[in-house]
Amino acid sequence: MALIYIVEDDKNISEIESFSLKNAGHETKEFADGKSFSRELMEKKPDLILLDVMLPDEDGLTILKKLRERRETRKIPVIMVTAKTTELDKVKGLDNGADDYMTKPFGVMELVSRVKALLRRVGDQDSEKIMRIGDLVIDDEKRKVFVEDKPVELTYKEYELLHYLAQNQEIVLPRDSIMEHIWHANCEIESRTLDVHIKTLRHKLGDAGKYIKTVRNVGYCMNLV
Repeated sequence: MALIYIVEDDKNISEIESFSLKNAGHETKEFADGKSFSRELMEKKPDLILLDVMLPDEDGLTILKKLRERRETRKIPVIMVTAKTTELDKVKGLDNGADDYMTKPFGVMELVSRVKALLRRVGDQDSEKIMRIGDLVIDDEKRKVFVEDKPVELTYKEYELLHYLAQNQEIVLPRDSIMEHIWHANCEIESRTLDVHIKTLRHKLGDAGKYIKTVRNVGYCMNLV
């Protein structure tokens, strides 16, 4: 059972979300604004946060950015929930560190499924020190990489980049998110740095380099397909 904080100013929506998640075996707490949410967060950390973008006192994207800036909250999984539907809004949420994104209206079964999948993914990341993607093996405890059982020598940043992509397998990571996570830099200033590292990484991985996919005008994704 997970503790889930629901930050949503529409009482009808928050009650439906809470009811659905409780039926799925989770514990929930509802907050109608950023202030009450932040106050409770100081007392107890949840396992997951459902965060609406449009709030009466502080928008969800600003709250999300603060969560990711603080060491004690940066790893809490966050699903953004919003009525906005443009791709730019979605990219902004993911770029600021959201783990998933849902657009209103959505079905309660989809909500429960997304929450379950994200909790499982985060749990797997915490428990598994060895990641396997096809012929590629990443031993995070020893910081070693193998392709077809042969060691691959990577620089510190190349390893960090590969590990980040592998951790988020099948998830399209925007360029800004990668730059911030790996280099703590602005994508517009340092975008070529990322492209050069991707190119070098693909070369060093040989046949396994094909797992790193370019998503045009967005970023990169690691996928077997």
